[in-house]
Amino acid sequence: MTGVTEALRRQPRPTHALRQKAGAVGRAARAACRGPGRERDLLVQSLKASAAAILAWLVAGVWMGDPMALMAPWVAVVLVQATVYSSLIQGARQLAAICCGTVLASVALAVTGSTLGAVALSVPPLVLLANLPRFGDQGIYGATTALFTLATGAAGASAVGHRVGQAALGAVIGVAVNAFVLPPIHLRDVRENLAALAREAGDTLHTVAGDLRDGEWDTQRWSHASARLERRLGALRSARGWSRESLRLTAAPLRAVRRPPASLPPEEDDERWSRVTGHISALTRTLTVAADEGRAPTAPAGPVLDSYADLLQLIGDACHTESDRLLAAGGAGRRDEHAEAAMRELRGQLQDGLREHAGQGAEGATVLGTLLLQAENLWSETVPTGRNG
Repeated sequence: MTGVTEALRRQPRPTHALRQKAGAVGRAARAACRGPGRERDLLVQSLKASAAAILAWLVAGVWMGDPMALMAPWVAVVLVQATVYSSLIQGARQLAAICCGTVLASVALAVTGSTLGAVALSVPPLVLLANLPRFGDQGIYGATTALFTLATGAAGASAVGHRVGQAALGAVIGVAVNAFVLPPIHLRDVRENLAALAREAGDTLHTVAGDLRDGEWDTQRWSHASARLERRLGALRSARGWSRESLRLTAAPLRAVRRPPASLPPEEDDERWSRVTGHISALTRTLTVAADEGRAPTAPAGPVLDSYADLLQLIGDACHTESDRLLAAGGAGRRDEHAEAAMRELRGQLQDGLREHAGQGAEGATVLGTLLLQAENLWSETVPTGRNG
């Protein structure tokens, strides 16, 4: 009982949780006011969805005089999606689902003659249809539309036409608002994720270098850092996909207005940092194997290991420099001649150490040779002179 009591005491109090949530909301609001970013994009998208719903209600309820003007604003608010292309795709899917729900509910009511019987006859197949991949996440609107149709008692051919017409009106308004009022262009996320990947790559190399100097090989921490790099790489690929989709079906003049002032980093940078991530993962695996006392290859030690740690430190610095350049949206990276000279000197020392280890036996040279090859790969991908040969 004491353990349960202690566990309950450790849980955050409701007031503390509310303060944390309020603080998060406040930080998001300040970020939205401070400048462009995800928070401001979310605010703009929310306001656009609200405007689309209000406009659809005005057109359907006020201008057209529909006393049940619900379907149009409902569809409009849902179809202000993250991209214009996804708005069109989701609009087509939702319109198909609404048509299926309205038609099937009307037919079921005509066959059974009762609302309960129509619900029992129409809802199960509509819920099954909602799981079809073609409907995506819009399939459930077929069942909800059927329930709404049966609840209001508006069934029959005229009701079907009315529902579908209202849904089409809302879809047109929602897609139009999303396409022509500050259309969403997701280019900033690519640059931010690419810069974060370069930053985390440098952090990982600095962590490994520090552990090698201190003689405390925290292989578990290296593995976690490598896994974080892989997740960041996945986020970069997702952001790149969103950026491509956001440029589809977006009018060129509006695209020019919404495009950030800095050009989008080329996709070759994604591939380059994907290779860097792979090289760092291979490096940490090699060091993990070398740290295992039960394995045959032995890890290098002494001055050669210190030189290798210094080399990783300098490559990590180059990663941080690349990250800063990406965030500043600058041009080509500046050459740091002092760092390049230090790297060349360290490479020479490591090659001399490799020859010395090779003279002492194959086992001593195996790990050092592998580590040196991986450092050479990182050098060629992160340092401008290394990439140019």
